[in-house]
Amino acid sequence: MVGSVGNGTLDLAGAASLLANGNGKAPLHPEEPTAAAAAAAEALPMEVDPDMVEGKREVVMGRNMHTACFAVKEPDADDEETGEREATMASVLALYRRSLVERTKHHLGYPYNLDFDYGALAQLQHFSINNLGDPFIESNYGVHSRQFEVGVLDWFARLWELEKDEYWGYITNCGTEGNLHGILVGREVFPEGILYASRESHYSVFKAARMYRMECVKVDTHISGEINCSDFERKLMQNKDKPAIINVNIGTTVKGAVDDLDLVIKTLEESGFRDRFYIHCDGALFGLMIPFVKKAAKVTFKKPIGSVSVSGHKFVGCPMPCGVQITRLEHINALSSNVEYLASRDATIMGSRNGHAPIFLWYTLNRKGYRGFQKEVQKCLRNAHYLKDRLNAAGIGAMLNELSSTVVFERPKDEEFVRRWQLACEGNIAHVVVMPSVNIDKLDYFLRELVEKRAVWYKDGICQPPCIARDVGQESCFCSLHKK
Repeated sequence: MVGSVGNGTLDLAGAASLLANGNGKAPLHPEEPTAAAAAAAEALPMEVDPDMVEGKREVVMGRNMHTACFAVKEPDADDEETGEREATMASVLALYRRSLVERTKHHLGYPYNLDFDYGALAQLQHFSINNLGDPFIESNYGVHSRQFEVGVLDWFARLWELEKDEYWGYITNCGTEGNLHGILVGREVFPEGILYASRESHYSVFKAARMYRMECVKVDTHISGEINCSDFERKLMQNKDKPAIINVNIGTTVKGAVDDLDLVIKTLEESGFRDRFYIHCDGALFGLMIPFVKKAAKVTFKKPIGSVSVSGHKFVGCPMPCGVQITRLEHINALSSNVEYLASRDATIMGSRNGHAPIFLWYTLNRKGYRGFQKEVQKCLRNAHYLKDRLNAAGIGAMLNELSSTVVFERPKDEEFVRRWQLACEGNIAHVVVMPSVNIDKLDYFLRELVEKRAVWYKDGICQPPCIARDVGQESCFCSLHKK
């Protein structure tokens, strides 16, 4: 990990001295850092201990990156002649690369597939590829990748059963942009509509409500994290005079719960909202996994949904944040406008978009296809069940939703351990998201460390593991009160 060094500041000059061979010169082979550099890479960041205030855990914030940033310094007058600046930057990048390798080894809490190889695309890095505006209409800017983008969009439209002449979409910069766009389309279709979302929806949904000044109603959830349609019905009936815009989760952020799309639609129709609702499906992670789970209900435009979004850097495994947003073509006219500057139209959120991302997605979809993704989904589900069973066997409470690869368990006591394994936490729970890049060996490595650490944390019997019954149910909690 790139950690605090000395006073917590590591700039280019500091990195150069750390990587020097004792004679003021940078290493001849920047891929092989010196012992000093290795020690720097091993240094842990400054940690913030969690504080308990009135029985509630405060959010444990990460360190301020000003304490460990690589400063930008102006080149010296003779830098071009001596080459010292280039050598220094090479050394810093070598140190940074080493930290990436190390942190990738201990990555479990966030839903990113780190198993990919895009070496064949290195030849394109010298081009500024920008897909300005509408992906289906070429702009005056010629260095674009629309031919790849539309190919990717067609693939997802087939997956979600929407004909080519009936859909519109684009490659977004992230899953949040997909949610922002989907909810914006819903707002344009029903300007007076109220946004409904379960309490366990991704924070970007509530961000969208603030940005668009929309009235937002939070709906209760079951212990699994799935939307509670009884509470949904009650809240719909309190606003019968206004249309409903609903965010449906195809995998919640913390528990990986999949909202029952069919039950949501039934609830809307039986509550008198037929033809007066718009559904956006947030499938950031599981939107691409659900189609390959036999027991799962289909997410399809043959049902009355308005849009679906997924992230490209999660299950797919793209090295940069990106996503896919698909909506019905009939809805997009309210957002789209002609832009003379581009000689095109635009209905996107950002306008300028990463033109490299569609190529990475296209490359992966061609390599894996539906069969490849199906195999990876099955592997993830098997490994998730393996992790849950091993946690339970070690006396650690854990929960795994049927359609999910997100394993929820007690939050580790030590925040240093949380940071080491990059676990995502909320209150008394943490989770591991089992992705294609997470194999059994990695899970065993994590389990060994967790069991060893717990033996130290709770050895005196005074301090006890947290009760997580409120979060996962009594049957999944192994605290002193609920263990079997």
